[in-house]
Amino acid sequence: MKSQKADLLILLVTICWGSSYIFMKLGLNSIEEFNLIALRFGLAFVVAAIIFFKRLRHTNSITIKYGALLGFVLFGVFTSIMFGLKTTTISNAGFLVSLTVIFLPLIYVIVYKRKLQLSLIIGVCLAILGIGLMTLNSKLSIHPGDFLCILAALLYAIHILITGYAAKVTDALNLGIIQLGFAGGFGLIFSIIFETPTYPNSSNGWIAVLALSIVCSAFGFIVQPLAQKYTTPTRTGLIFALEPVFAALFGFLFAHETLSLKGYFGAALVLVGVVVSEWRGKRKKSLSTKNNRILQ
Repeated sequence: MKSQKADLLILLVTICWGSSYIFMKLGLNSIEEFNLIALRFGLAFVVAAIIFFKRLRHTNSITIKYGALLGFVLFGVFTSIMFGLKTTTISNAGFLVSLTVIFLPLIYVIVYKRKLQLSLIIGVCLAILGIGLMTLNSKLSIHPGDFLCILAALLYAIHILITGYAAKVTDALNLGIIQLGFAGGFGLIFSIIFETPTYPNSSNGWIAVLALSIVCSAFGFIVQPLAQKYTTPTRTGLIFALEPVFAALFGFLFAHETLSLKGYFGAALVLVGVVVSEWRGKRKKSLSTKNNRILQ
């Protein structure tokens, strides 16, 4: 698979995740946080395991180990987001979770002791500025949930980096499926301890759970590690920065929400930031023929 195709797959995953905000809002009207996590990832695991049963039978211990780790981190991401939304605004949460775009290259540089390219720095700054214009109100107040959303962004950056490595040393498809099972399992355990597990009590609730399970989870988190084999973690993070753009688009189409002029300008800046990152990728390819296209 060429890097351009991998980036397109990551973009498709980002579109699916952009739609998840509507479905999460519907789902939380019927069931509690841990319960929703358990159903979302549990059903996604069952669907994917049935489809790829023959291949999944040959999973080795290394894939299971990384799957468990990724599943736990994934559970932490969504737990932080859902409980963070209880004590912060949606706009603050959207911006803070998108700080993944900043955490990702910073962690990468620290871990691998690499230097950031100027074009990458510019792309990240443009993306962050765009996300801020899209999501922040004129008054930015600090809420307890803000810290949980920052934690979610940090955990998500760690998830992307671990996925980028694990996908190269394991069966990426099986890895994507197994992490869903562990995330759902952790959700079920916590739901039993702190909640009363139940099923959605409305058709809208079921639509939300099934959409989150099949479209946003089964498809998204299986395709992500497959595609990340052929692109860099930082480019993955920058493409994921488009998630608020698609969330706003779905909100406009299905919830009749509109952005201000400032918001549309911010969406344009996010797109420009991703384009700048693509320029870096093309220049790097022309200057080097190395196979391991890693951030330098």
